[in-house]
Amino acid sequence: MSSSIAVAIRSLSKSYTITHDQEKHYTLAEATLSRLKNPLNRSARETFWALKDVSFDVNEGEVVGIIGRNGAGKSTLLKILSRITEPTAGQVDLHGRVSSLLEVGTGFHPELTGRENIFLNGSILGMRKAEIRRQFDAIVDFSGVEQFIDTPVKRYSSGMYVRLAFAVAAHLSPEILIVDEVLAVGDAEFQKKCLGKMHDVAAKEGRTVLFVSHNMPAVENLCGRVVVMDRGSAAQPAETRLAIRHYLENIVGSAVLATPLAQRTDRTGSGAVRLSSCHVEDAGRQRISRIISGMDVTFVLGYACRAGDRPAKVDVGISVSTSSDQLLFVLYSGYTGRLFGPISGAGEFRCTIPRIPLSPGSYRLGARIMADGEEADWPRDGVCELEVVAGDFYGTGSQGYEGTSPFMITGDWSGA
Repeated sequence: MSSSIAVAIRSLSKSYTITHDQEKHYTLAEATLSRLKNPLNRSARETFWALKDVSFDVNEGEVVGIIGRNGAGKSTLLKILSRITEPTAGQVDLHGRVSSLLEVGTGFHPELTGRENIFLNGSILGMRKAEIRRQFDAIVDFSGVEQFIDTPVKRYSSGMYVRLAFAVAAHLSPEILIVDEVLAVGDAEFQKKCLGKMHDVAAKEGRTVLFVSHNMPAVENLCGRVVVMDRGSAAQPAETRLAIRHYLENIVGSAVLATPLAQRTDRTGSGAVRLSSCHVEDAGRQRISRIISGMDVTFVLGYACRAGDRPAKVDVGISVSTSSDQLLFVLYSGYTGRLFGPISGAGEFRCTIPRIPLSPGSYRLGARIMADGEEADWPRDGVCELEVVAGDFYGTGSQGYEGTSPFMITGDWSGA
């Protein structure tokens, strides 16, 4: 990696003034009349700091992820880096041309065709027409909108917008590429294509990429370092897995999983059956806080049916994900031929996994209930954290090769 700095951010802060009117006005006439009647009345004002004293560097040819909860300040930071808005305090030094993909349609003129917008964006980046022409076919081919390239982009779907916008941003040779969560609009195939292109522009072309996403596996796969943002502040860039683990365990996990399951609001479903509690037991039915690799464990899910409901067929599923939110496995009771019902009132579901094959590390347990073919309850952020410690999985005293895989498997070896 080059030691030259592509992006230098020093003590960056951004504030907004929020006005709180004591009286709501729905028309200009109402607002004018109110001011005439009460000329000395002043609205309450509040200063909101979207960014607070943010400082870090990004090297040339580096792919850096920026993660954080909604409202953490990620988009504000990118808008300042893209020169869309000015900071309240601090300084940003950018060494090279910047191309940004922040929102669907940003930088496109809706009345112009896709072809015309490609040349417009290239001109904004300071490129000559000859340079744009050389890349034109590659841009159109990558975007997959060749059939509509001479159609005004106001007629494009959001997915088509993103396809063309990303293709333009990635192919018109900016030294710094800034990509926000906007890629989530595209389909899975196109997202994979975009991630591959971002990897290529950094690894093969030496360009710098700043990537904001809530897709932790994508961040882990693409980024060498990650900046974690929280309430306008940003930690120094850290090794990707460590940064993601800190974010999930201390920012997301602490805020969500600290709330009793019965009181959680991050859930979808009809509510006919709701998860009310979760814990883990060993083979002796004793509650445990840590799991030993290779031990028999039972996941116990408490539930409560809505008054008057009596589902006839209930399918219960659990999932286990890594600390970076990578799904490892899903197991529904229906997979094993077991549906529950009819049920009513309160009770518990129990799922025993013999010789659990998880390597040491931190994981998250998810759970979902389907009742009579419809989703009844799904807490989206999981139901509890799982801490797995080393054990004698193989029965030989060997703990395996640590850190290479979340799974431990066994098999029969033979040979001469």
